Amino acid sequence: MKRRHEQKLVILSIGLMIAFSIPISLLFNSEREVLGYPLILIYLFVVWLISIIISFVIVKKYNE
Repeated sequence: MKRRHEQKLVILSIGLMIAFSIPISLLFNSEREVLGYPLILIYLFVVWLISIIISFVIVKKYNE
């Protein structure tokens, strides 16, 4: 894997650290529900799923 692709994964990791930090996560801690699930739970799983998809695309597309 080339260095620039590794840099993309590092940037993704830093973005995830910010997205999963307590102050950002607590912005979604409310009484609102989406399809019966608390909003914070939906936020955490959606961010997690998007990060898996982005990681897969980077590794699959640029793996040499």
